[in-house]
Amino acid sequence: MFWIHLLVVLVFIFIGARKGGIAIGFAGGAGVLVLALLGAPVAVTKHTPDGDISYLPLDVIAIIMAVIVAIAAMQVAGGMDALVDLAERILRKNPKHLSFLAPVVTYFLTLMAGTGHTAFSMMPVITEVAKENDIRPSRPLSIAVVSSQIAITASPISAAVVFLSSTLEKEGIDYLQILAVTIPTTFVACMLTAAIMMAWDKMRGTTELHTLKIYQERKAAGLVAPTGRQEGREITWAGKRSVAIFLLGLLAVMAYSTAISDKVGLIKDPPMTRDAAIIAIMLTIGTAIVLTCGVEPGRILNSSVFKSGMSAAICVLGVAWLGTTFVKAHEATIKEYAGSILTDHPWTLAIVLFVAASLLYSQAATTKALIPTALAIGVSPLAALASFAAVSALFVLPTYPTLLAAVEIDDTGSSKIGHYIFNHPFFMPGLIAIVLSVAFAFGLGAIII
Repeated sequence: MFWIHLLVVLVFIFIGARKGGIAIGFAGGAGVLVLALLGAPVAVTKHTPDGDISYLPLDVIAIIMAVIVAIAAMQVAGGMDALVDLAERILRKNPKHLSFLAPVVTYFLTLMAGTGHTAFSMMPVITEVAKENDIRPSRPLSIAVVSSQIAITASPISAAVVFLSSTLEKEGIDYLQILAVTIPTTFVACMLTAAIMMAWDKMRGTTELHTLKIYQERKAAGLVAPTGRQEGREITWAGKRSVAIFLLGLLAVMAYSTAISDKVGLIKDPPMTRDAAIIAIMLTIGTAIVLTCGVEPGRILNSSVFKSGMSAAICVLGVAWLGTTFVKAHEATIKEYAGSILTDHPWTLAIVLFVAASLLYSQAATTKALIPTALAIGVSPLAALASFAAVSALFVLPTYPTLLAAVEIDDTGSSKIGHYIFNHPFFMPGLIAIVLSVAFAFGLGAIII
């Protein structure tokens, strides 16, 4: 039944991916139903002598929802406009370094927000600055999208990091150690990736936009919009205040998570778990923004961040449930056939996570589905932490929302997706960045842990 169940998982993921968007979540739930009909045990929570096993990723979903609504409130208050305006000033002031600065901006926006949906607002700016300076938008856009995805594994408030920390703390690795490894390794990896791809472009002579044939054709046909600084963003004190409130909330999450850490131990008997604290603080941020920034709550429901974020939550719900159900149903088989390989060659866990993430479309879902199983098999906690960046392989199939948005926004045609599945400008930067992140994390992790 293992292969039949695996085929079911792949078929429904493929169906969801073909339709895109929220359909991925729908297809995941339908796949769970088929697995149940074929004999796989399906439950929301399974009670065992060793504790409850969660099949539905409700903790992950709750964190994603809480973070999204806080960011959506900040967006309605004008906070995203303030951040985008600041980022645009930085990019326009240093256009020659766009391929480095673009991923820096998206990396830190995601690091702060805990979700890659903040990258959407930067893509038009990156495209415009690239066009104005005769740079192919595909290069800074591709690295910026990849950096945003990888930054999820370094964000103090992302669902993936929170779940990983709750899992690894049982193995002696605390929250601060995780961040001490993931933040520097992923950031350095993204910057080196930018340097490598820029060097590759210079070697091939593909840096300048005007040399691109498809751009010349689209420009002649009037399909390339004129450049210029975007108008219509009004930077208000309410917007700046909402950013300050969100940053204070982020600091509160980090302070509390540090205080309850076993290594620090400032709070011996914490009143809330880290998951609960993140959810409560994010909802408090939303409350503070609504009360102090003149935000109409109904407008939050219509914001782009809220819509895309809730769609992502449903996707995680369906796909993570599908993946977790399959793994739990065949845990013994997986241990038998994969256990020795993973324990003898710990780096192969990164390959497993890479492949799984490219199908599950979620860092948090991949982490929840596979990391506990890997540890149960016998993979070392260090290997699990070092391989963690590989859950960011959302760029493999050209169907992820931020990737598709970048392609759509780039009206020069430089970011086009080819006829073959992997023939797109995001694949190589993403692969290089993850390989470097994992390699660096194995080295730094061995020192810190």
